[in-house]
Amino acid sequence: MDATPPRPTPSFGEATRTFAKIGLLSFGGPAGQIALMHKILVDEKRWLDEPRFLHALNYCMLLPGPEAMQLATYSGWLMHGVRGGLVAGLLFVLPGALVITALSAIYLTVGHVTLVQGLLFGLKAAVLAVVLEALIKVSRRALKNGSMIVLAIAAFVAIAFLKLPFPLIVLVAAAIGALLHFAGLAPAGARAADQADLVYAMPEWTKPSARRFFTTLSIWLAVWFVPLAVMWLVLGPAHVFTAEATFFSKMAAVTFGGAYAVLAYVAQQAVEVHGWLKPDEMLTGLGLAETTPGPLILVLVFVGFLGGARLSALAPLSGGIAGAAVTLWFTFVPCFLWIFVGAPYVETVRNVRWLASALAAVTAAVVGIIANLAVWFALHVLFGTVGETACGPFVLPVLDFGSVDWVAAGIAAGAGLALIRFKANMIVVLAVSALAGMAWQLA
Repeated sequence: MDATPPRPTPSFGEATRTFAKIGLLSFGGPAGQIALMHKILVDEKRWLDEPRFLHALNYCMLLPGPEAMQLATYSGWLMHGVRGGLVAGLLFVLPGALVITALSAIYLTVGHVTLVQGLLFGLKAAVLAVVLEALIKVSRRALKNGSMIVLAIAAFVAIAFLKLPFPLIVLVAAAIGALLHFAGLAPAGARAADQADLVYAMPEWTKPSARRFFTTLSIWLAVWFVPLAVMWLVLGPAHVFTAEATFFSKMAAVTFGGAYAVLAYVAQQAVEVHGWLKPDEMLTGLGLAETTPGPLILVLVFVGFLGGARLSALAPLSGGIAGAAVTLWFTFVPCFLWIFVGAPYVETVRNVRWLASALAAVTAAVVGIIANLAVWFALHVLFGTVGETACGPFVLPVLDFGSVDWVAAGIAAGAGLALIRFKANMIVVLAVSALAGMAWQLA
């Protein structure tokens, strides 16, 4: 067996700088963020090889919460243990959290200013191109043979037109992948031995340890639930901050399938039960989250900000910032728990062939899920009115072609041409698109 040259192990400082760059550039939702991490960590730096990256991705796809943020945490953990995972995860979330908190404050105070509306309009159209570019890249990586392509298409139909729940699609895909292995039809990548495991010794912290398991579990459960218990005792269960902490703790445990899977429920609860938002403001928050770096689930920070601003006894901005901080804490602390407790055990099953085949099938199904998100986003960017109609077991979109936003379509097409055809810098494309949106609103 030929041994490939060892990949350089980055210093903690170099890894920190790289994950800071990823956090600042992580636009475009999970598809774009995963593609960005693959490009930097696998293609450019070569700190992770392709099998390890995809294995980590498959695990993160099965977890509740933002898969891209958890993938960044997992990658940092592989390199430098808990401190590496903590830094990678925080740097992935904090830039976007700060931006969306600032945008929430602007919305609260000057939300109807024409220039602000134009900036969001242009960015939203450009992000559509970013998502489509990332979908192309992820598809090329994950769909290695005909069976994987069929799985991706089936997953797309299941979630887009049959409205089947994401966890069910993932479980069925995993079962199909395992059956493909026993039938001798698994993807080549799932059948091949991972030579890197045979050449390089894995760090000590990646190996399972009962003592480390219980210590890590105890620490992160305390980080999650002790502040929640204090808020219940000091503020009472009816206080807006306690209600937000409780609500978003529940969301952190059930958000399988990413932000889109729970937005309808969050919107209904936040508007009708808690009164944190007005009926149309969830779409405003979604637009802000789509155009900021970091995971789309940061839309919850917008929800928490407005709830704190409107219902706490503090001044609006102070209450909003406090509400955003509470939301951020109880949404993302559980993500570190899932990774630091589970990752050592996930690493031990990387060479179990049938399981590798099952996870490869999950990756293919996730391509279909991401394609559905791209279509959903495209419809809501390009059409002013999007309805639904039932056709037997299928739920099909109903489009009002008279509501097509040709300006948004033009900005999206220009951004797509720049990104996909000419490989332009993404930040430059987003900036130009924002300027175009502001110019159109002023005109």
